Amino acid sequence: MAEQREKIEGLTKQVDDISKKIDVAGKDDAGLVALRAQLEAVDKSLLDSGVAFRPRLAEINSRVTQLGNPPSDGQPPEPEMVANERHALNTEKAEINVLLGKAEDLSVRVNGMVNKITVLRRSLFTNMLTKRYELANAFTGEVGHAVNYEITRLYNSVSAWLRFVVQFKFRAVLAATFFALLVAAVMQFGGRRIFGRLINRDPSLDDPSYLSRLSVAFWSTLLPTLAMGVLLSGTVTLYTYFNVLRGDIGVLLSGFFAVLFVSFFVNCLSRAVLSPDMPNWRLISIESRAAWLLVWLMTTTAFVVGLDSFMGVVSDTLSSPLSVTIVKSLVAALVVGVLLVLIGSVRPFLDEKGAPRRWPTTLRYTLYLIGFATIVSALLGYVSFAQFVSQQIVITGALLATAYIGFLAASAISEEGAFADTSVGRWLKNRHNLEDTTLDQLGLVANVLIHILIVIVFLPFILFQWGFQPGDILVWLNKLATGFKIGSFSFSPLAIVTGVVVFVLGYFITRWFQGWLDGSVMARGKVDAGVRNSIRTVIGYAGVALAGLIGISSAGIDLSNLALVAGGLSLGIGFGLQNVVSNFVSGLILLAERPFKAGDWIVAGQVSGTVKKISVRATEIETFQRQTVILPNSELINGAVGNWTHRNKLGRIEIPVGVAHGSDVKRVHEVLLDIARSHPMVLKNPEPFVLFAAFGESALNFEVRVFLADIGNGSIVQNDIRFAIVEAFEKEHIQIPSPRRDVVVKTSTSSNGWSIDDEKAEAEYLEILTARAKAAEQPAPRRRRKKPDPA
Repeated sequence: MAEQREKIEGLTKQVDDISKKIDVAGKDDAGLVALRAQLEAVDKSLLDSGVAFRPRLAEINSRVTQLGNPPSDGQPPEPEMVANERHALNTEKAEINVLLGKAEDLSVRVNGMVNKITVLRRSLFTNMLTKRYELANAFTGEVGHAVNYEITRLYNSVSAWLRFVVQFKFRAVLAATFFALLVAAVMQFGGRRIFGRLINRDPSLDDPSYLSRLSVAFWSTLLPTLAMGVLLSGTVTLYTYFNVLRGDIGVLLSGFFAVLFVSFFVNCLSRAVLSPDMPNWRLISIESRAAWLLVWLMTTTAFVVGLDSFMGVVSDTLSSPLSVTIVKSLVAALVVGVLLVLIGSVRPFLDEKGAPRRWPTTLRYTLYLIGFATIVSALLGYVSFAQFVSQQIVITGALLATAYIGFLAASAISEEGAFADTSVGRWLKNRHNLEDTTLDQLGLVANVLIHILIVIVFLPFILFQWGFQPGDILVWLNKLATGFKIGSFSFSPLAIVTGVVVFVLGYFITRWFQGWLDGSVMARGKVDAGVRNSIRTVIGYAGVALAGLIGISSAGIDLSNLALVAGGLSLGIGFGLQNVVSNFVSGLILLAERPFKAGDWIVAGQVSGTVKKISVRATEIETFQRQTVILPNSELINGAVGNWTHRNKLGRIEIPVGVAHGSDVKRVHEVLLDIARSHPMVLKNPEPFVLFAAFGESALNFEVRVFLADIGNGSIVQNDIRFAIVEAFEKEHIQIPSPRRDVVVKTSTSSNGWSIDDEKAEAEYLEILTARAKAAEQPAPRRRRKKPDPA
């Protein structure tokens, strides 16, 4: 308790110091962000202190409950030892409650200071955008002298640094420059070799796919820009490491590199989208001349914005007058506004007659509106607002455009069959022989990963452009890591992601262990295929369940909180999940008792076939017609199931055959028995047997019964024996009779004694003869009628 008391007192002093610093740093946005981060850390420490008291409070309450209530008036007093213990416990509990009260009050104060910092930062941002400068005071004769003085000071500062470098740091500069160029060369050639397929356009393709154009546009913007950023930041780092840079020169060099970075980024983006040198790779179908013009206009706009930012750094470093800064920002804002109007005035398209055509109306007037708004705002004195709009148009617009291209590419790669057409998809298909369905699923995974990559890369830069500080992102990441509470439920996105990652790792480890155990251990041990399948299935479900429990624990979810879910699940089972649970339990019984296994030939009701897979819900059976039947496990448990290969594949087949009445049955028996014994697949023990089965109506019925080592060969053996029976019976002149049927035809007679059917036949016959006689131009023969026999 003494340790927690000292901790709370120290936090109180820290909060008092921060409160004083807030008033001092009221106009420093970065300083306010740093103070807020300190307050967030204090609030977390206070929360930890409150949590630290919970176990002791639980112990005190439990012990007080055990001691019971003190004796009331008129009852014998309790022992002195018990009374002293009760008093000590109540005193300690009161002290803890006092410390908890102080911690709670301090937490409320910290939250109030955080809100105050938020209000101050919002006011700073609003004042910056709405502050109006008197341009008349800026354009005076003193401004020209101030600009000349600033240029002179900048020249002197850079010259002095160069003389210092040449005299004292020449080797260090050479070493730093060498390593910087080495990094640039490695990134240039290595990046081209590794990512060449992603960023290089193939000139031999006359009509590349939309996905290919999107992918090349996105990666040819992102990867070179990242490489340039690493190169420039690495150069500054190396110069700083070798003590080459002074404080002011380091700031100036960083600002100049920022100009180069922004210009390079916008140039890469515009060239990637418009592709002025390769029309077939353009994302926007425009004229080549207009494409080149737009690339230069956009790059110039970015350079002006970057140069304005750099001149602001120069003014801050050299402590230039405010009028100089206002003039430079005004000129930059006016130039950017004019460039935006020029971009909107370009006619990039061609109509049906080949005449230049403007941008779509909405886009053109939007560019006009932003450009004129920037110019008017600057001329009215709202220079900060015009400068802010210029920066957002160039930098934020470029970031959003690149991210949008990435999102389009991610959506296109998730289309059906799209990932299989990519170079990565073709490589995976050839290397691992993947199916198209698997490649489509990998395309969906690539879609999600690209979206996450875009958000991680671009979101921080966009937030920085809108006034957020790195400390803001650190605070958000801290909240993601530590979580926040919704009611009584603690929610931590980072913990949940950790739990998902742990579960995925556990899942793949389980699958790897299954394959290793099945292919390396049980296969070498000649374990039966059915036993291997059962063990593999049980290990799979046990591993997934264990990975799920570990993942839930890693996500910070208390397993005791799942009691409510279990209760609801049991209620659902009682109402509508009986069949699911019945099949699940039946599957466990099948895996444990193993009345049949994978590879067995079973007969279940109307289904007969080979068992392919036994799961906890259903069993997969493949019939001999290659039809897959998914049979619920409860039907296999509750119904009769015949297993031809339960303990072994030994089985008997019967071949019925009939011979004509009057045949030599002794000879028939000998012939059939010889045929059965002579087949190589028929077992000698148990020996074949020929049964004189019955006296049929049209045949004497025999039945050949033979045993086979593998009942699966029954059809082959039956076929061979039947062929042999036919050949042997032909040699022995033994007939295989067909069924005999006696047909009695009853007819009715006419009044003259003729049969009605005979009269019809006679008339039809005379008509045929008459037709033939006419065809041969001969008289038709006459046929005498004969009186039919009444019998």
